[in-house]
Amino acid sequence: MNTKSDSSPQSRARTTVRSLREKKQAGEKIVCLTAYDASFARILDQAAVDVVLVGDSLGMVVQGHETTLPVTVEEMLYHSQLVGRGMSQSLMIVDMPFLSYTSIELALENAGLFMKEAGAQMVKLEGGADQAETVSALVQQGIPVCAHLGLQPQKVHKLGGYRVQGREERAAEIMLEEARILEEAGADLMVLECVPERLAQIITKALSIPVIGIGAGAACDGQILVLYDILGLSMGKVPRFSHDFLGQAGSIEGAVRAYVEAVRSGRFPAKEHVFS
Repeated sequence: MNTKSDSSPQSRARTTVRSLREKKQAGEKIVCLTAYDASFARILDQAAVDVVLVGDSLGMVVQGHETTLPVTVEEMLYHSQLVGRGMSQSLMIVDMPFLSYTSIELALENAGLFMKEAGAQMVKLEGGADQAETVSALVQQGIPVCAHLGLQPQKVHKLGGYRVQGREERAAEIMLEEARILEEAGADLMVLECVPERLAQIITKALSIPVIGIGAGAACDGQILVLYDILGLSMGKVPRFSHDFLGQAGSIEGAVRAYVEAVRSGRFPAKEHVFS
């Protein structure tokens, strides 16, 4: 486990888009978690979490909704501002909420708010090749973009529930092709959610940008989980791809550091956390 001196913000350089690429090239695992307020963001920052995502998952774990769909731009902006105040070294990504990027103009307007008013260093949007033009437009304006393939929570009703994506051969081929298209459009990062381990490995090797997994296996360049899940605060059924790190750690700070160490060492995710 990292010592205090190893993980203090003062002992490491601020995470950037460039440093994330360098980690992939060096084979160093990237550690990511969600956060929704300044206090938790500070804990993550001090534990040397590389990337903090202000996720629209707040709609479920903070607001108590059944899906992420009700979350608004105003709510995401508010929580992003809180998180930004708690961090000094981690890179902050902000989720573009449902229907906030239905046109290039709207995407630019809303992403601009997160960058200018909350200090976001990257925005994340869900979608495949249909979002390539939007990704390109954002990148051209200097806005780094994280793409999101596999299970896309904003399309939960279209998908018929929270299901593993890419198990069928044709679906896997399409996902790989869409990942390449999004990279070519300028995406700086890729999240794969609930994707078979083998497919995630193929996509990770095919892309030059870092690939972050959640329920996508250990071959990804990094891992992300919802903070509340690793603290045993999940509402309802605990996702198979998650793990309660608080039980053995004994404190919130200890749980976060245990997660960081487990990802960096390659011990998480284990076989029981992934899909075939």
